[in-house]
Amino acid sequence: MKKKNIQKLILPFILPLLLISSCDVTKQTKTAINLANCEFRLVSAENISIAGIPVDAYSSVKDLGIADFAMFMGALARPELPLSLRLNIEVKNPNPAPAGINSLDYIIFIDDIQMLQGSYLKPVTLPANSSAVIPVQLDTDIKQALKGKSMDAILNFGFNLAGVGHVPTRFKIKLKPSILVGGTSLAYPGYITVKTEFTNGITVN
Repeated sequence: MKKKNIQKLILPFILPLLLISSCDVTKQTKTAINLANCEFRLVSAENISIAGIPVDAYSSVKDLGIADFAMFMGALARPELPLSLRLNIEVKNPNPAPAGINSLDYIIFIDDIQMLQGSYLKPVTLPANSSAVIPVQLDTDIKQALKGKSMDAILNFGFNLAGVGHVPTRFKIKLKPSILVGGTSLAYPGYITVKTEFTNGITVN
């Protein structure tokens, strides 16, 4: 993802706090300002399973064993079809000083279909000129997300998701980081959008 510079948007939320004569607040404010220059990138999608079947362990539909394929087809007949996977988001801090995130709200889209909305609530501090990976777990029901779609469409979506269908899967994540300054939580004004395609474990940007 290209570098997002949103200092002009975030500074109006931080400047009033600069008037507080606290060393801790001043340090937190500088860390928050540095966050405005951080870069976000979706680096991988892994541990993909559908109805408990680890589909990312296969390179093609033909590689699915008879038992796994029968289990998958049986799961299609049930009211719910569970999808589980982990998305790894890299946050890069190019600043010569630390940057921090108090929490991260996210909305996950797969092939332009909204799959999940949630929050990552663990604080992350990035030292100067460093990066860290934030794991985001997705657990949802494919049938609910693809409501109205045919069984074939749901089947193809599931296999393509792991690259088994050899069709790139488009991931889009909208991120809204929050920072903590002087005990006050401040959220980004608007969302940062990260887009990535995966085909058989290969990232296509």
